[in-house]
Amino acid sequence: MKMLVADDELNNRVLMGRLLEAYGTVDLVIDGREAVDAFLLAHTEKEPYDLIFMDIMMPNMDGHQAVQAIRSREAEWGILSRHEVKVIMVTALDSPKEAMRSYYHDGCTDYMTKPITKQKIEHILQRAVGLPTASHPTATEE
Repeated sequence: MKMLVADDELNNRVLMGRLLEAYGTVDLVIDGREAVDAFLLAHTEKEPYDLIFMDIMMPNMDGHQAVQAIRSREAEWGILSRHEVKVIMVTALDSPKEAMRSYYHDGCTDYMTKPITKQKIEHILQRAVGLPTASHPTATEE
């Protein structure tokens, strides 16, 4: 699985990268503008992202703006909603208002609050892409 993490805080990027690397390749960027650029480049190279973890509050272009730009481009390309990249909004704010905006206005797939933990990452991966987690082996691994 190919993933992108967009967060302006170095510690958050590194932590998420380490937690996600067990599930595939992870690219790290520092703001929404870089996230949109990475998304476009991945499509140009025919290696699109499966999952994007997008911090909401970032400089240059925030997470809401970046997701809207990504969804707009997917619509231009004729990508159906069921084939859109899965976007997880990440924030330090545990705000129902932000969650609703992320889902209904921006079109994100899920919402995760900081602090980031292995358990939160595993839970999101289960919900977003149906992956079994390292702490819950599949029947073939037992």
